[in-house]
Amino acid sequence: MNIHSVVPVSLTGGTPIVPEWTPGEASEGWRETEYRSFASADGRLFGGGWEGEPGTLRLDPYPYDEICVMISGRVALVDTEGGRREFGAGEVFFVPRGFRGVWETLEPSKKFFFAYQGA
Repeated sequence: MNIHSVVPVSLTGGTPIVPEWTPGEASEGWRETEYRSFASADGRLFGGGWEGEPGTLRLDPYPYDEICVMISGRVALVDTEGGRREFGAGEVFFVPRGFRGVWETLEPSKKFFFAYQGA
């Protein structure tokens, strides 16, 4: 490998991906876009930038381990027992694969993300 294998990660660089959710998973008006800057050869490790508008997304279960680095805005995670944590600009958090609950985007938000799907 050489310097050409080193990839910059940015908020809007990379391949834009707009996930499609089944009815009932996302609230009306939920909008998000991932900008995948990189993916490992096997596709299990990937990351880039993300932006989302206010709304909620039911996670049952969360599909991968993810590290989130909030750049702007505010989000909350609410588990199935009602536990709640909010995160804003400058905060970093980890969401484990298998988490069950709701992702709530409280205001327009941007983050960097690094995800691992595992075997």
